[in-house]
Amino acid sequence: MHPSSHRIHRYARAATLAAFAALATSAAHAAEGGATEADATAMVKKGVAFIKANGRDKGYAEVSNKAGTFKDRDLYLVVYGLDGVVRAHGANERMVGKNLIDLKDIDGKAFVRERVEMAKTKATFWQDYKFTNPENKKVEPKAMYCEKLEDAVVCGGIYK
Repeated sequence: MHPSSHRIHRYARAATLAAFAALATSAAHAAEGGATEADATAMVKKGVAFIKANGRDKGYAEVSNKAGTFKDRDLYLVVYGLDGVVRAHGANERMVGKNLIDLKDIDGKAFVRERVEMAKTKATFWQDYKFTNPENKKVEPKAMYCEKLEDAVVCGGIYK
């Protein structure tokens, strides 16, 4: 093999490894230092189990407690009734009791309506929209993992 061929092969291998490392890093972390898809999925499952074990009143109160079990960095849980009414909100307890069915993101997407419609036909799902990251106050793309729980949907999301 010609010496320049070895050099080209070495550069190609290095570029491939660098691309793989970048892809692995972006898949593991959403926003810099933020929660991952695995974190969101685990927290939603933990939240659903907690609500089932402790009842709605205690479960929703714990989800809405900013210093509670269901808050980690930029990850928190929300619970919506299938009518669009907020039952619990880990980042903004003032939203509890409000019907946000017509709430839209910065692109005009009616994400609450879409979420409750998805929950009517799917037991679990991911939903994409844009929302304000409570850590940096910037509107960012968000992916929300959701699980239906009786007449409600429990969700936790990551910022991308």
